Amino acid sequence: MEDQTGRPGLLEVARQSIRTKHYSIRTEEVYLGWMRRFIRFHNMRHPRDMGADEVQRFLSHLAIDGDVAASTQNQALSAILYLYKEVLGIDLPWLSEVTRAKKPKKLPVVLTREEISRLLLQADGGDMGLVIRLLYGTGMRLLEACRLRVKDVDLSRREIIVRDGKGAKDRVTMLPESLRQPIIEQIERTTEWFARDRAEGLDGVYLPHALARKYPEAPFELGWQYVFPAERASTDPRSGAKRRHHVDEKRVQRAVKQAVSRTDIVKVVSPHTLRHSFATHLLESGYDIRTVQELLGHEDVATTQIYTHVLNRGGLAVRSPLD
Repeated sequence: MEDQTGRPGLLEVARQSIRTKHYSIRTEEVYLGWMRRFIRFHNMRHPRDMGADEVQRFLSHLAIDGDVAASTQNQALSAILYLYKEVLGIDLPWLSEVTRAKKPKKLPVVLTREEISRLLLQADGGDMGLVIRLLYGTGMRLLEACRLRVKDVDLSRREIIVRDGKGAKDRVTMLPESLRQPIIEQIERTTEWFARDRAEGLDGVYLPHALARKYPEAPFELGWQYVFPAERASTDPRSGAKRRHHVDEKRVQRAVKQAVSRTDIVKVVSPHTLRHSFATHLLESGYDIRTVQELLGHEDVATTQIYTHVLNRGGLAVRSPLD
């Protein structure tokens, strides 16, 4: 949208800035949403005319009136700081005056091996069931599994290369032997969809950042296709290209919820619970914590150490004197 002078409006300038920095479409939508809410909360005042007091009042409103989590409050603050620093080019000497909410430390929810077996037994046998098994069998995050590309599955070495994980880092995890054949069959289905899309003249698969310019033929090569493609082609909101994206992560979330509902598990389970369970069960089996750290892609081993606190025998393998 443009202002009365015909120049792009503030949020449109922010959108262009975010895209220039190659932020994901999700980050773009979330940041613009928070910027919009911040401005509306202060009766459409321009951010140039506001400072630390207004930011703090908005954050307090979120915490008190909105009862949002600390992570949500910090996400809103990150969006507002981006608006000031990257879009408006305003120095933030008052940044130290803004109080960031402290995220409470919580132990992760972990399923026992028996609970995992019951959940997997109730999971669908199709692509969603395979994704669920892959999350537990590899320790990948939900989006990492959804974005998995054919070229990053090494069937001969039984390895999966996780590209551009959290912190924009690549890592290697195992491909469970029990999933090797199902993955082969899934790639065969992907190949059929890929051939059909080419015949229908769809645009090539999405490539991040400048890869599409560097490798113009890559979007039309099988290796770059998603292992778990979406059921329908869609229009890219940024480029307008019609292409087949990866499976919607909400489908996986619903599949996990439905599988749990068919069991007697009373814990609050999400796809990320499978990653927690993967790490905990490896440690229970005696694997070195550094190995688990690398498989999970944790930058600091301290992050991995939280799983030692949910082991059956306690973090230091200490037995209670009562026992």
